[in-house]
Amino acid sequence: MSLYDIPVKTLSGQDSSLGSQAGKALLVVNVASKCGLTPQYTALEALHERLAPRGFSVLGFPCNQFGGQEPGTADDIAEFCSATYGVTFPMFEKIEVNGPGRHPIYSILTEFPDADGESGDIQWNFEKFVLSPAGEVVARFRPRTEPDSPEVLATIEAQLPE
Repeated sequence: MSLYDIPVKTLSGQDSSLGSQAGKALLVVNVASKCGLTPQYTALEALHERLAPRGFSVLGFPCNQFGGQEPGTADDIAEFCSATYGVTFPMFEKIEVNGPGRHPIYSILTEFPDADGESGDIQWNFEKFVLSPAGEVVARFRPRTEPDSPEVLATIEAQLPE
């Protein structure tokens, strides 16, 4: 099964899939509102705004598995992201990224190794995966790697369809 085929709900509860983003370079990120890394939303939104015209999107997946740092409802999360960081990129339902309740999207993503060759569980909020326009995982960046770091930007640029 392709990442594009796995059903997921948007933050507003609508049925969707990553297939709605087919043909774009994607940055998939597990996000949280009350994390020390939450300010990464600023760089994520800036990347989304700057590169969207070239066939790119950030996709956010709220997760409450790390220190209870995403405790709110879907409405709470949407309000926080909009009011605090002006988030316009697609946000999906709160999911689990590790353990027996791991969402099927993350079952595929976590098989991909990072630059050190390590695959497996998500380490913390704001772990990042770059997907090609064909929906293939091409890179994994750990949480402390900033979204606008040179290595992330170079990887995204190499995947842009336009």
